[in-house]
Amino acid sequence: MSRRRHSADEHENHERWLVSYADFITLLFAFFVVMYAISQVNEGKYRVLSDTLSTAFRNVPGSASGAMAVVNPNAPMPIAIPIRKAQPNVKMDETRRKNREKLRTMAKEVSEALAQLVKAGQVRVTEGALGVTIDINANVLFASGDARLGPDAVRALLAVAKILAPENFPITVEGHTDNTPIDTPQFPSNWELSGVRASSVVRLFIDAGVDPRRLTATGYADQRPIADNSTAEGKARNRRVAITIESKAPDNAVDVPIPE
Repeated sequence: MSRRRHSADEHENHERWLVSYADFITLLFAFFVVMYAISQVNEGKYRVLSDTLSTAFRNVPGSASGAMAVVNPNAPMPIAIPIRKAQPNVKMDETRRKNREKLRTMAKEVSEALAQLVKAGQVRVTEGALGVTIDINANVLFASGDARLGPDAVRALLAVAKILAPENFPITVEGHTDNTPIDTPQFPSNWELSGVRASSVVRLFIDAGVDPRRLTATGYADQRPIADNSTAEGKARNRRVAITIESKAPDNAVDVPIPE
């Protein structure tokens, strides 16, 4: 009997503690993995999930903050208020449509009144996002380095003024030059020349019956070219007066030539 007990003692495993230690290390590793994963979860989504699970297990309604809400079974059902869809502003759309029609009619009338100049390429009438623009080459209106309107220019502008006067659209008159410097006692730079040229056109419009409150004169010198100033043709195009009949409700229109 003592011999058998001695044999069992010899085969007893003294390293069984390693199994428990390994299990503890594994659990500790899993714990830190879970903690790291929780730290990466979106807080808002985690809170919503937590509240949902809490509500589901308790079988009572819950709030976003985790607090339970008491439901009165005898309380009346809430009345659903229908949401009205935003209705299009029919009146505004109709006003815009009428404005566009008026502007196009005015553009055609201007093109007809200046038909010879349009055909010769001296006048260009376009419809754009701001309204209708009438580009007139400066050599049609002024002598070189001068801001006084010639007789032919007066006749042409009076025809335009006759079309503009009955309406109430705002009008902006812009003076533009090429990049050739000017230095005279009257015009020390192209800024003065372009500004006075625009003012000359505005004064003629006022004398022709256009409401002064509708008019604005602006000089841009050579800062807004529409052609290359390195050629004579480009310089001639840049020397111009631009008359813009502004729409009261501009649309995102693309500049297109008005048919003659």
